Amino acid sequence: GCARDWDGLTCWPRATFGEVVKIPCPRFFEEFTSFLQRNCTQEEYWSEPFPPYTIACGFDEGSSKGPEDQKSYYSAFWRVYTAGYAASVTSLITALIVFAAFRKFHCTRNYIHMHLFVSFILRAVAVFTKDAVLFADETMDHCLMSTVACKAAVAFFQFSILANFFWLLIEGIYLQTLLLLTFVSNKKFVWWFIFTGWGAPTAVMLAWVLTRIHQQNTGCWDDDENGVVLWIIKGPILLTVLINFIIFINVIRILVHKLKSQEGGGSHSSHFVRLAKSTLLLIPLFGVHYIVFAFFPESTGLEARLYIELGLGSFQGFVVALLYCFSNAEVQTELKKQLCKWQHQEYLTFSHKQGALSRETSPVNYVTQLSLLDKISPKRRSSVLQDGVTTV
Repeated sequence: GCARDWDGLTCWPRATFGEVVKIPCPRFFEEFTSFLQRNCTQEEYWSEPFPPYTIACGFDEGSSKGPEDQKSYYSAFWRVYTAGYAASVTSLITALIVFAAFRKFHCTRNYIHMHLFVSFILRAVAVFTKDAVLFADETMDHCLMSTVACKAAVAFFQFSILANFFWLLIEGIYLQTLLLLTFVSNKKFVWWFIFTGWGAPTAVMLAWVLTRIHQQNTGCWDDDENGVVLWIIKGPILLTVLINFIIFINVIRILVHKLKSQEGGGSHSSHFVRLAKSTLLLIPLFGVHYIVFAFFPESTGLEARLYIELGLGSFQGFVVALLYCFSNAEVQTELKKQLCKWQHQEYLTFSHKQGALSRETSPVNYVTQLSLLDKISPKRRSSVLQDGVTTV
């Protein structure tokens, strides 16, 4: 028969002589209802796909993108999200250092922010790791590739996504708790938040890995999954997105109520500006943009999905670090105070060194040193006396 074959776009499973294999178009094409077929010929060679990719997978050579154009497009998109994740990692690590270095920022709110920052960093590192392991070599045969390293990279990638969504949910729950309860026992809640934020993704990942090993242990675990395996990961993610969206709507409702009930009035335009500002600040923190395609099939609006979930999502960590660390008034004030303190210390150190240097080079200090040397050194005293006798 014919061995498994990677034609550069999709993987064709092993087939017996004369068998016709029918598979759907690859994921990165818009149309998923069309199918491709290949025949295992008498010479045990695969025939060319029929109908061709240009016809079966939703594009025409004369009007749309061919396979090479698609490859170039996704290569450019890879550069965009790589730059986004790199900017996010750099800014998030800096924000973590700022929150950890200053004792003033050690509170429950910032602890939760720090765990969210770590989940964004893990997500970016997982993307880089997955790209390096699975896609570094363009000539790699993805049909035959099934190593422990590539499976571990995909599992780590799935865990990082789960952890990121769970910590986005915890940010929403914590904010909802602060708005509803006047007095919150921070120590009581923080350990439950940490346990949920990292424990729940770990439990889901263990279930997914065990199911993969026993039911679909094929390739690098990055191929199309059957219903059970797919929903082990997708189910919790959709649940967190839905709950966070409900919390987001409720938080906006509470903010509207508080703005209307404020004493002293104020213009409607100022209230609207404050509400709009609060809403825009909460969107990246809650991951609200994920709701756009959360409950649609994967084939719906693929290019728009890529822009929103991958393009904008890669910069989400950078935006969160910018809004909740670097643009925070308390952080800016503390950094300015520390900068002034460092500058004052450097000035004092410089002044001290300059004072010591001026004392060392002073004529008075030089004469004093000579007189001390005369008192201490008998040889110098006798030589001076001899010179004096000679002059006389």
